[in-house]
Amino acid sequence: MTTLPQLGTNWSELRDRLRQMKQDDYAWRAGRLPVYIYHYTEELLRISQEAYTEFFTENALGRTAFPSVAKLEREVIEMGMGLLGGGPRAGGTFTSGGTESIFLAIKTARDWARKEKGIDCPKIVMPVSGHAAADKAADYLRMDVVRTPLQSDFRADIELLQAAIDERSCMVYASAPGYPHGVFDPIEEIGALAKKRGLWFHVDACLGGFLAPLAREIGYPIPAFDLSVPGVSSLSADIHKYGFAAKGASLLLFADREHQKYQRFEFSNWPRGAYVTDTFQGSRAAGPIASAWAVMNTLGHAGYREIARVIMDAKERLAAGIEQINGLRVIRPSDLCILLYDSIDPTVDIYAVGDRMGEKGWYIGKSITPKAIHIALNPVVAPALDDYLADLAACVEHVRNTK
Repeated sequence: MTTLPQLGTNWSELRDRLRQMKQDDYAWRAGRLPVYIYHYTEELLRISQEAYTEFFTENALGRTAFPSVAKLEREVIEMGMGLLGGGPRAGGTFTSGGTESIFLAIKTARDWARKEKGIDCPKIVMPVSGHAAADKAADYLRMDVVRTPLQSDFRADIELLQAAIDERSCMVYASAPGYPHGVFDPIEEIGALAKKRGLWFHVDACLGGFLAPLAREIGYPIPAFDLSVPGVSSLSADIHKYGFAAKGASLLLFADREHQKYQRFEFSNWPRGAYVTDTFQGSRAAGPIASAWAVMNTLGHAGYREIARVIMDAKERLAAGIEQINGLRVIRPSDLCILLYDSIDPTVDIYAVGDRMGEKGWYIGKSITPKAIHIALNPVVAPALDDYLADLAACVEHVRNTK
C-alpha cells in the first residue's frame, strides 16, 4: 500500500516517474486510441493547455471573487447556444462533463414535474440506446427509467415510446447521435410527441453537439436535433469531445432559461447563510472553462468545419477500406462519427479479430448488440488509417486460418 512519504522528492524525479507510468498507455498521438482522446493539432493542444494553466488556481464557484471566470463561462455558454439553436429565451450551464449535464437535466425535469405537474414519483421514457448516465442519474434521484426497443435502423421507435408513457412519465430522452450505434433518434417526431403529451424532452448531444452542426454545413444530411426543434426542453453537448477543450467541459442548454430554477440548489439553514449552485459541484475548476473559451475562439466556425471535414472524410475512407476486406461488413446506418463493422464469415469471429488487433497495439471497442467492433472517428485517427486497415486485413486472415 502506498503511504505518504516522510520526505519529499524533487520534481524532476517525480516528472520522470510520471512519464514512465505512461509508457504502457495506448499511443493516442499515433491514432491507436479512437476513444477518450480528442486531438486535432499539437498547436491547438498547446493553446488549450496554456489557457487552462492561466486559470489553474481560480475557483468557478466564486463568481464575485473571479468575475473573469464568470465572463469566460458566460461567453462559452452563449457560443454554445448560438451553435445549437438557442433562441432569445435560451440559457445554459457549464458542467464537468456529459454525466453531470445529463444528471442536471434529469434533476431539472424531476423538480419541474413535481412543481408544475404534481407528479411525486416521476419517471423517464427512453430508447434502449440512451446513455447509461441517464440510469445512473435516475438511480441517484430515485426515479424510474423505462427503456424501449429500437427500430431495425437502431433509432427510437416512436410508437413504443408513446405506448410506454403513462401518468407518471415526466421526461422523454433521446440521442443525437447515440453512442452505441452512431445514429440520430427522430428528434423532430419525439419533440412533437413530447409537446403533445406535456413532457420534458432532453436531447443527449454530448457526442455530436460540437460536430453535427458543422458536418451539416459541409453538406452531410444531419437531421434537425437542437434547441430550435419544437418540443425540445434541454440539450447536453460536451466541449471536451468534438469541441476539443480540456477534460471537464460540457454544456447543459435550455430552450427556456426560466427552467434553470429547477436545476438550481439553494440552501440557507446553516450559520454561513445562502449557498446556491447551478451544478452538482461546489468548488469548480476554472481551467476547463478557460480552455473551452480559448479553443472555441481559436477555431471558430471555419476551424470546426475543417475538423468536421477531416473526420467525415476519415470515416468514408475507413468504411471503404473495411468493405474491401474479405469477410467484413460495415453496419449501416452511420450518421456521424461512429462506425461499426462485423463479420459475415462464419470462420471469422469479430471479437477474435479485435483481440488480435489489440495485440498489435490498437485499442478496440466491442459492441454487444450488434456483435461488432465499434470505432469513434476523430482527427488523430485519420493519419493512421492505412496502418489500421493493413493490420485489420492481416488479423482477419490470422483468425480465419487459426483453428
